[in-house]
Amino acid sequence: MSKELSPKYNPAEVEAGRYQKWLDADVFKPSGDQKAKPYSIVIPPPNVTGKLHLGHAWDTTLQDIIIRQKRMQGFDTLWLPGMDTLGLRLRLRLRSVCGSKEFPAMTSVVNLS
Repeated sequence: MSKELSPKYNPAEVEAGRYQKWLDADVFKPSGDQKAKPYSIVIPPPNVTGKLHLGHAWDTTLQDIIIRQKRMQGFDTLWLPGMDTLGLRLRLRLRSVCGSKEFPAMTSVVNLS
């Protein structure tokens, strides 16, 4: 019983319906088990340049492995997207656009283009 593999990966074919099943099963939420020790990883935001590199893929892969391992070990896990930390590059961009040296903490996304 052999099946020939397609020469290209087709994510739509492979992943069809899976994401909705995950949403329906609440796999992106902690279990709420009060007996389980909590464990979470905060996903850092993308860099302000928007350029991704292999380090980003490696970091995300490691986080995925760790959070899955902790869940299998019985931890009440949560993998939470991070927030903008107002990094140096963003500060420099704001300074060049606004001409100010100090900026208050930002609570929303700013489009500087």
